[in-house]
Amino acid sequence: MAKGSKREYVWMECTECGDKNYRTEVSVVAGAPKIELKKFCKRDRKRTVHKVRRK
Repeated sequence: MAKGSKREYVWMECTECGDKNYRTEVSVVAGAPKIELKKFCKRDRKRTVHKVRRK
């Protein structure tokens, strides 16, 4: 019997414009980490900080 996955999909949301641009998979074994990454925002056309947001 296969074990259940301990990972879930979350959205990366731009802190400046609020768009949810990226979807990534994170581990939820010891609680969800607070991830902040500099990613490219299509609306602002520059690299901005993106934070994890759940649906």
